[in-house]
Amino acid sequence: MFRNIVVGMSGGVDSAVAGLLLKNKGFNVKAVFMQNWDIADETGQCIAEKDFADAEWICKKLKIPLVRVDFVKEYWNEVFSDLIEQYENGMTPNPDIQCNRRIKFDKFYHFARNELKADAIATGHYVRTSFGSYLENYKENTNVKLLKGKDFSKDQTFFLSQVPQEPLRKCMFPVGEYLKHEVKKIAEEAQFTPVLNKKESMGICFIGSRNFQKFIKEYIQNKPGNFIDYAKGTIVGKHEGVHHWTLGQRCRLSGNSAPLMIFYKNLETNDIFVVEGSKHPALYTDLVTTSKAHWINQEPDKLKDSKSIFRCDFRFQHGKPLVPCSIFKTKSDKLIVRLSKPLRALTSGQYAVFYLNDECLGSAKIIHPGPSYFSLKKEVTEAESDGEQEQRIASSST
Repeated sequence: MFRNIVVGMSGGVDSAVAGLLLKNKGFNVKAVFMQNWDIADETGQCIAEKDFADAEWICKKLKIPLVRVDFVKEYWNEVFSDLIEQYENGMTPNPDIQCNRRIKFDKFYHFARNELKADAIATGHYVRTSFGSYLENYKENTNVKLLKGKDFSKDQTFFLSQVPQEPLRKCMFPVGEYLKHEVKKIAEEAQFTPVLNKKESMGICFIGSRNFQKFIKEYIQNKPGNFIDYAKGTIVGKHEGVHHWTLGQRCRLSGNSAPLMIFYKNLETNDIFVVEGSKHPALYTDLVTTSKAHWINQEPDKLKDSKSIFRCDFRFQHGKPLVPCSIFKTKSDKLIVRLSKPLRALTSGQYAVFYLNDECLGSAKIIHPGPSYFSLKKEVTEAESDGEQEQRIASSST
């Protein structure tokens, strides 16, 4: 059934090995390099050009055709514009999740199917599905489940938690059954020298080597305001705009002996309130409200008709430990999520991603974090705060 496969070739080691594994399985393989960003960084270099050169080298070695497709306009309109709007509204978006949903598993999928006549697509993500790495268990008119990759430390289901069912049903994930060191060994044996030790993509992919705060001010006008100590009500510094900062982030202000962390951004007054210490109870909550959820396979039965509580696991940052949670769906389809322990810097605009055992069930955008432990006059125990790190604007990329 599946003969002609189009693999997304990024110029990295994972997609290179995915292409090799597909070819070794006897598929008729073509590759597509997606250019989603075309603006040079501060060194005058466009990251896409180096990545394309690497992708081209790999495809020549594999003797498979490579097509370069320009999705810059689509990325700008459907991912980047939304990112800018959310930052202007005080949120902290995750563009990598939206890039997968709207570009890789929409524009790329339909381009491969319609223009290149692909039977299926493939990517180098560390995930698996219930249909198998090569769709060997594919069943017509049956929904597919998204499963964690074998290498839990590299698992990327978080970033695919908004992917629609149709493209997921016809996508192969060849490296999902491998550990990262096994993938690198395959690449070494295949002599993929240019990409073997290439630095992995980290952070928001289009920023490159730039500092985020320098980057974002090119697209959002600065609006200076005050840093205010939440406990004392005093001004402790100045900032250039709320879009530069996110909940839980440290702001390094001179004259303050204790580390100051972003607690709240007031968009009406343009003030940013800060608290002392990375484990201040104002930074923690165990409740969030989300938008309508995207369920990859199907909505859990217990959430239908808003009559029961569904229990599963939760995370809102890639790579963080899963936390048990209880979910209730409101009549307006929003979710109220109660966590078994408080988490630090739960932030509007990020995604609540849900798991049951090895399955990634789907996700929903966080609209409002619940009341902080500080407002509830509750303390955060050492056990609850263990392992929590500073919230960063950019998370690990796909």
